Amino acid sequence: MRIFNTMAARAIPLVPRSLIRRISRRYIAGETLCDALVRIRALHTAGFRTTIDVLGETACSAGQAESMTHDYLDLVQTLGAENMRTELSIKLTALGLQLDGDACMARVSMILRAAAAHGISACIDMEDVRCTQKTLDAFLRLEAEGYPVGIALQAYLIRTNEDIVPLQARKSPMRICKGIYAEANEHLVDRASSDRSAINAHFVRHVSSAVQAGSFVGIATHDALLIDTLIDWLQRERVDRSRFEFQMLLGVCEPLRDRLLAQGFNVRVYVPYGQDWYGYSTRRIKENPRIAGYIVAAMMRRGRAG
Repeated sequence: MRIFNTMAARAIPLVPRSLIRRISRRYIAGETLCDALVRIRALHTAGFRTTIDVLGETACSAGQAESMTHDYLDLVQTLGAENMRTELSIKLTALGLQLDGDACMARVSMILRAAAAHGISACIDMEDVRCTQKTLDAFLRLEAEGYPVGIALQAYLIRTNEDIVPLQARKSPMRICKGIYAEANEHLVDRASSDRSAINAHFVRHVSSAVQAGSFVGIATHDALLIDTLIDWLQRERVDRSRFEFQMLLGVCEPLRDRLLAQGFNVRVYVPYGQDWYGYSTRRIKENPRIAGYIVAAMMRRGRAG
């Protein structure tokens, strides 16, 4: 079954967009801010925290970066008007990091300044390894300027062993995830390209060392075994639950998400919305081959029925 699912994931570009669109409704709040607000209100009512992300690819022009900046500013204004406490997820490449670093910093500073005025924090997302150093440099500068901002780190990268050290010294808020970008083996921890569970020991080490250093840590994973391992450690060390939270994607492993909340843990749900539903959905499907297997099997059944 695993082989079938892996083959299905590779065939996703051949799947009709209409079918991907139906699947995407589980993982994306919608195409508009109004759609996202409906999902966020429901999650807050249920007791979850949220992070909201405006979907978008790497900006190819200054115009695209400016358009994304305005989308974020509109989002912040609306959240502020409704007194809705959430967190922004920001990808720097969507704001022009690869085009003009100074212009990108000016844009993200404008967004963070507006967000801070409404008591809204942000997390700088981590992208592929070509952007890692620039992203870390930008975060350190933004944090030094006093913005309420955290940084995402990817446990499958070898360099995270070193990157996390100065962040721990500063007690920087951080989000630890496994990492999803396709990277060359030379950048990855042992066997991470073929065995995702090989990342777990590194993940646990990064989370535990960051918590012990005094950082607030977002534990971003859907791996139930990894979560149980970390819960055992956190309880054994008597770590106060205000010092960490679990983070999960909208529509993914909802029974596990609900169980964590019922156990009294803080749980944050990542809520994406926007026009780029296709790009985001295909990335999520490729990350979870079981979904791809389900889609392709459904297509085959429909074809036989026809």
